[in-house]
This record gives sequence, C-alpha cells and structure tokens, in this order.
Amino acid sequence: MKKTELIEAVATNAGLTKADAARAIDATFDAITEALKKGEKLTLLGFGTFSVSRREGRTGRNPQTGAAVKIPARNAVTFKVGSQLKKAVN
Repeated sequence: MKKTELIEAVATNAGLTKADAARAIDATFDAITEALKKGEKLTLLGFGTFSVSRREGRTGRNPQTGAAVKIPARNAVTFKVGSQLKKAVN
C-alpha cells in the first residue's frame, strides 16, 4: 500500500475528504518523527512500539575487495509489533 492508497482508505473509513485525511496522516507522521528525534519511545497500544536504538561504530569489510571499511555509529529506528496487530495478521 502506498501513501495515496492509505489516504484514500482513511478518508473512506473516517468519512473525511482526501485533503483532510492527508493532513491528518502527515500530522501523525510528523508527531512520530519528532518524538523519535527527541529519543522518546512511542507506544500505540495493540499496534506496536517505535523506539530509537544506538548502533555503535564498527569495522566492516568491502565484499568486492575485502578491504576494511569503517562503519560510523548511528541511531536506528526499531519497531516492535503489538499483540493485537500480530493476531490480526496471523
């Protein structure tokens, strides 16, 4: 499903115009992004939990040449599926 399809589905299910649904979805994504930027954990009961984890720098290998490559430290977004979503999918 693409973002435009999500907007159409939300508009249909919530009885909103596509423009209102798009603004609501964009605002939701912005709020999630801002929370994760601050390092906060975001829990949506039954759906899942978004969080940020720190990945330390390490030395990797270039698979073509075998040369050592330094991989810098970074933050990674993680998502843990909630029980209701897991049951719905299975």
